[in-house]
Amino acid sequence: MKLLKNKKRREVLESSLQQARKDPGSTKAKILMVARRIFGDYGFHGTTTRMIAREVGIDVSTLYYHWGEKGDLYEAVVLDINQDLRKKLIELEGKIRGFPLGKRMEIAIDVMVDYLFSHPEITSVILSRYFLKTRCKTDQNIQLPEYISNIAFSMELSKNRKKVPARSKMQVLAILNAIYTFVSGAEFFQASLGIERGEYVSLVKETLRFVLIPAFDKPTSDARGKREEK
Repeated sequence: MKLLKNKKRREVLESSLQQARKDPGSTKAKILMVARRIFGDYGFHGTTTRMIAREVGIDVSTLYYHWGEKGDLYEAVVLDINQDLRKKLIELEGKIRGFPLGKRMEIAIDVMVDYLFSHPEITSVILSRYFLKTRCKTDQNIQLPEYISNIAFSMELSKNRKKVPARSKMQVLAILNAIYTFVSGAEFFQASLGIERGEYVSLVKETLRFVLIPAFDKPTSDARGKREEK
């Protein structure tokens, strides 16, 4: 019975999300957009439905009409982020296919850094979902295991997309953790460095390329070093 109830709830949630995506100017879509940002800024427990409703300019009852309780809206945000990430990674995989590993990583770093800085709530929700305790009973999770395996396969760290070794997954986690840290800690790091946002984002890309590409693309790096010695 509980399984059927959860399945029905998910179907309703996905239907509402589909409606919001089809009509970005609708009240339903505006609520979702604001909820993503506020859940990203304050986490699940720091966010109230009144905060979201006030930001959208509606009554709380209108929010409940479109999305139900806070937990339902939070689930919608997590599901929405899942769909966005999946779409972006599929798009990225198409862009980098066929290039040497070093070039694939260079493109991937640039694309994902720009994307996550444009949508900082994604990183915030991911980190709070996995590293902070939330008293929200939800069936929705950011599908990190799936994303990690797909990235490892795209980087040729594994020959089998469905059976990726733990070592390869850990290497991908190191990459993701580096990006998430720079994005989520942007305000603190910018202040520490005394630089503006544009320069900070450029330095994040430069630093990630400097650290990560030689670590994974060793043959290319070794060859480059020998050429420079000559």
